[in-house]
Amino acid sequence: MPAKQKITAFLWFDDNAEEAMRFYVSIFGNSRIIDVTRNGDKVIAGTFELAGQRFIALNGGPQFKFTEAISLFVNCETQEEVDELWEKLTAGGGAPSRCGWLKDKFGLSWQIIPSALTELMSDPDPEKASRVTQAMLQMKKIDIDGLKRAYDQR
Repeated sequence: MPAKQKITAFLWFDDNAEEAMRFYVSIFGNSRIIDVTRNGDKVIAGTFELAGQRFIALNGGPQFKFTEAISLFVNCETQEEVDELWEKLTAGGGAPSRCGWLKDKFGLSWQIIPSALTELMSDPDPEKASRVTQAMLQMKKIDIDGLKRAYDQR
């Protein structure tokens, strides 16, 4: 039996926690709904995993909404992964933002970030790193080739 995760993100939904869990597990590999707690036919809460990371979803009512003050950061290895996650997470009413950020149809903020961004921005040459940063600031969805062009400029 695997060790319990010590810290688990707890996500407050109005009344669509089960729909959100199903949506998220359909997008990420190594994901599953672990349990759903009901009161009659009404879902109260559920536990689910995304890429092996555990979350709890609560149907808490309309008192609180998601804000950009918290987001889920997804490290991507390829442009194809960035493109796929961006498309799936903005589907059905999600909205792109800037610098690799988006909101899904439930209002939850995500950062869909290729590892190349961190690598290029961490270059010891401050001019190269700055060009990459400036390129990223002009993007909505991160474009790895665009970052590399900025990095290689002379």
